Order: sequence, then structure tokens, then C-alpha cells
Amino acid sequence: MMSLSDLPALTIADLQSHLRRKEISPSEVIESLRARIEQVEPKIDAYLSIDFDAALKEADRVNVDLPLGGVPIAVKDLINVAGQPCTCGSKILGNYRSPYDASVIQRLRAAGAIPLGKTNMDEFAMGSSTENSSFKVTRNPWDVLRVPGGSSGGSAAAVAADAAIAGLGTDTGGSIRQPASLSGVVGVKPSYGRVSRFGVTAFASSLDQVGPLTKTVRDAAMIMNAMAGHDRHDSTSLPDPVPDYTKDLGRDLKGMKLGVPKEYRVEGIHPQISSAVNAAIKQLESLGAEIVHLSLPHTDYGIAVYYFIATAEASANLARFDGVRYGYRAKNANDLLDHYGRARGEGFGEEVKRRIILGTYVLSSGYYDAYYVRAQKVRELIRQDFVNAFEKCDAIISPTSPEPAFKLGERTANPLAMYLADIFTNTANLAGICGISVPCGFAKVNGSQLPIGLQILGKSLDEERIFQIAHAYEQSTDWHKAKPPLPARLNA
Repeated sequence: MMSLSDLPALTIADLQSHLRRKEISPSEVIESLRARIEQVEPKIDAYLSIDFDAALKEADRVNVDLPLGGVPIAVKDLINVAGQPCTCGSKILGNYRSPYDASVIQRLRAAGAIPLGKTNMDEFAMGSSTENSSFKVTRNPWDVLRVPGGSSGGSAAAVAADAAIAGLGTDTGGSIRQPASLSGVVGVKPSYGRVSRFGVTAFASSLDQVGPLTKTVRDAAMIMNAMAGHDRHDSTSLPDPVPDYTKDLGRDLKGMKLGVPKEYRVEGIHPQISSAVNAAIKQLESLGAEIVHLSLPHTDYGIAVYYFIATAEASANLARFDGVRYGYRAKNANDLLDHYGRARGEGFGEEVKRRIILGTYVLSSGYYDAYYVRAQKVRELIRQDFVNAFEKCDAIISPTSPEPAFKLGERTANPLAMYLADIFTNTANLAGICGISVPCGFAKVNGSQLPIGLQILGKSLDEERIFQIAHAYEQSTDWHKAKPPLPARLNA
């Protein structure tokens, strides 16, 4: 008989088998997670809000025979869940409660999943460390003096600490894959348009995608089965049919060609990450894959192009937060203009204001052609690099992050150093392709064992293939089974 104290550590697949055999109930799963969260949350601060009462009500009526029946899921706090806060990690939305479900939440509920709580994040998803939240700083379960990555660091930390069975994040330039790497979990960035963005607060509309953070590749594929597909509420949503992403899990890699770009072997990568990724490449070769060396010649422009386009889109998207209809209101404003300036100046954090100012400058008269238009042209060159590369290979292999988790506060005064955390991830967003990060080892740094992620990139709408590759690698190693040095059980 399954002990309730063991439930938080289960994968979705294992949890479902117990639920369907009636060995446990969905409400017992919620209560076991409540106990686990009470145990570890003071150490990691992964959640901004949790509605156990709402989750228990759903648990009492859920059909466990549905694809995700009875599975609780933590939700990044920029995805709207009816009746729950949706602060985007920002003071400017500190009192906001959502009146509706985002499309991804509607689909997950229809599959039987239960939204459990809202996880911490960098304000409006702008950051790589989850230190930019207006409310708290989330800490890495592997070393609580280090960051969990960002901006989906709350969901990544919760899954890594077994304070969530699975989580949702968003990825604009690496914000699912990078925290997955730093926190030792699986993270998926779907192809642009594969998952609806309706009800997801926009940072950069041509880059954002919702994806899962999970304990295994199979769990991520199961969530993608439920979330993916066309949505008439999202004009960027693609009409292509959704395959069963679990279908090819377990197939071997014979005949598969995996590309290794020379541009991803740059100076500055942590040597233990280079070693771990090289070992992963050899492991993939041993599983039957052929390694192909290739070039993505415009990679060096990725960071600059990303920060022109992302900040320009952020400037436009965040213009709606003016404190008039909802959100933070400045007190004793002299007039409407004074109110706008003070509400936004007091409500937004420093990083958000920095990006709004940069984006507004990029879009301003006299600079639009020089910066924004030129960035879009280089973006197309980057996209074409991937098109050409995928003519030679089936998927591309790289580190997810150039280094393991860095210390809290280490980069808050140096935004440029923080931005470089996305050096291997943001070109996938610019090109609109899919990617996954899967654990591939550990770096030992000053006595801490810190996770390393292997990134696998696939062509647009080729999630099936990257799931197949990631699952084959994952099942041939034990990296995904490791747990951080928090109490392993509820009674520890």
C-alpha cells in the first residue's frame, strides 16, 4: 500500500496508476502535497499563493480515468486561473484576481488536472533568476543560497523539491528550459503557436510559449497532449493536428542524426558543464544516434536581437497596466498624467522599467528602422540558420545553460551578465522552434552538487522527435532520479 508521505515524490505516470487502482484518492494527493509544501516551502519560497480548498473541491469530483485525472499542477503566476491571484510577480497587480481560466487551464481541467497554486516568477517574466519578483526570492532546492533560474523559477523549484507533481511555466527566451536545467528537472518550450497563449499575460507576444516543468520526459509529454492544439481565441495558434506525444517514447535512436553546432562550444562555458554535455553526446551515440557537426553562423547576434525585439514588445504589452481599471493606484495624484507616471513608477520593479525604457527607445521615431527593423531582419537570418541545420540533422544538441546555478544576489547589479544566462536558449524562441532540457549530470561547486541540463532542439512542430530523444537519453541514465538535499520524506 502506498504511504501518503511518498506521494509528493511520484511522477504523473506513477501517481495515475495508484489513483486508477483506487489505492489513493485525489484528495489524499492534495493533502500529502499540503504537508510537503508546509515542510519545504519555508526553505525555497516557490509559491505566491495556494488554494487548497478549491483544489480539494475539484479533487472530490474529478474523474481519475481522464488523461490527467487527479493530478495537481502548480501554475506560474502569469497564467490566469479563475478565482486565483494573477500578479505576474508584480506589485502593480498585487490585488488582482482572475475572473477566468486561460485556455491551457481549461484544457488541463478537461483532462482532469487540478490547478493547485500560483508559483513565484521574475516580474512579468523578465529575468533569469526569480530574484526580480516583487514579493519574494525563490531559492534553489539543491543549494538554498543559489538561484533556481528564471523566470519560471517558482515552478522549477517546486517540482524539484517535490512540492508539486508538475508545473507550468512560460518560455520567452529560455524561461522554462534554463530553470529546468538549474533545478534539475525536465522543461519543454513548445514550438511557437503549438500551445494557446490566450489568458497568459504577455511579455513578448512573438516569443512567449507555455510549457511544462516535470520530473520526467513522459510526464512532460502527457501534459503537452492535454495542452497543445488550435485555439480560436489565439490568432497565433496553429491549426495543425496534435499527435500523441507519448507514442514514440521507448523507440530507439538508430538512424537519428543529432547536430552539434560549433557556435555552442564557446569560451566561458563552465568546464563541468562541457564535460557533462560531451558525456551525454557519447551516450546518445551509444544509443544509435549519429553525431553531425554543423554551424549556426548568426548565433552571436542572438542576445542583441532578442533584447531589441523582446523589450519592444514588452513596452507595447505593458502599456495597458496604468492603474486605472485595476491594479496598483498611486495615492493623492495631482492629475491623470501624474497618476500614470506614479502608478507605473511605483508599481513596476527596476528590471521591468529598464526593459520598458529600452523597448520604447527601440520603437521611437528615428530609431525604429535602425534597431527594431534591423533586429527583425537578423531574426530571419537566425531562423534560416536552423532551417538549414535541420536539413542535415533531426535535432540539435547543446548545453541548456553555460553555467550551473549562481548565488543569490551575485548578478542583480549586472544585468548584462544576467542576460547571458540565455545564450543557448533564446535563439530557439527567435526561430519559433521547440526545445527541451533534460538532466544530464551535476557540477560540484564549493561543496554543492548543482544540476546540469542537456538541451535538445527540434524543428517547428517536431515535439514528438525531441520527446523521443530526450526520453531515450533519460531512461539510459539515472540523473533524473536524483533528489536535492531537502528532507526526502514528510516525516524526515
